Amino acid sequence: MKIFSGTFNPALAKSIVASLGTSLGECDIVRFPDGETFVKIASSVRGKDVFAIQSICGQPNEALMELLIMIDALRRASAGRITAVLPIYGYARQDRKDQPRVPITAKLVANLLVAAGANRILTMDLHAAQIVGYFDIPVDHLHADPVIMDYLVSKRFPAPVVVAPDTGSVKKAYSYSQRFGCGLAIVAKQRKSGSEVEALSLVGDVQGKDVIMIDDLTSTCGTLCAAADFCRKFGASSVHAAVTHSQLNSTGLERLRSSGIDELIVTDTVPQPSFAPEDKVVVLSVARLFGEAIRRIHNNESVNSLFI
Repeated sequence: MKIFSGTFNPALAKSIVASLGTSLGECDIVRFPDGETFVKIASSVRGKDVFAIQSICGQPNEALMELLIMIDALRRASAGRITAVLPIYGYARQDRKDQPRVPITAKLVANLLVAAGANRILTMDLHAAQIVGYFDIPVDHLHADPVIMDYLVSKRFPAPVVVAPDTGSVKKAYSYSQRFGCGLAIVAKQRKSGSEVEALSLVGDVQGKDVIMIDDLTSTCGTLCAAADFCRKFGASSVHAAVTHSQLNSTGLERLRSSGIDELIVTDTVPQPSFAPEDKVVVLSVARLFGEAIRRIHNNESVNSLFI
């Protein structure tokens, strides 16, 4: 087994190989003055089971192109099997044709990965589960739920209720409510723009409850903050939000600080900065989960238990 990392989330890649008791393979990635990317695999991969780790985030176009070039280099170096490990799958929100003359970019990304030479995909918390069906190669779709759930359980909330901040997160929120053995509430919203959200109504009871909001990704925190403030309006005693993929920008961070959210729980699928206490952000690592999945894939063992 050989594991290589792109340049967009090297900290997570190092944590993954550390959990496996191994080290990253040597790979030289260079940017030419004209902006082109060059990748050279510095160690032999002939006949090896190879894993290429890259988070498609930050500069998604650059990250994706770098990964495609890396996969092509591995294929031309006669790697036995190439698994693209995508902690966050870029362009996942563009998963359907909901307007005239728009692309399905999530499908385009799938086509590019397969065309480059990927034999298998390992990813986490896709924005839409149907993206798995965009591939004609095996896809292992992990969830951060075990890591997030362990942390939430350790908080020992006296009166928890799980809240879906929008209708798209109802299924995941219901799963959490079943595990907590508590009630479920749903906030209906209307999006004003890409960064502005208005909460319209609340279905369920949050009076005097410890609200646990569940979502898959955030950048401006518009949906979460609007839902949190709405829950506070209806008497919630505390609000804790958990998001797998956090790409908080300055707008989102400022909004979070002044919102009714007591704590935002995120993972390291996206590189996270150092947060101050007033930012109210807790970062959990999914490295061991990815490491165990890689180990099982390499040994041809079932990864089904990791999905639960």
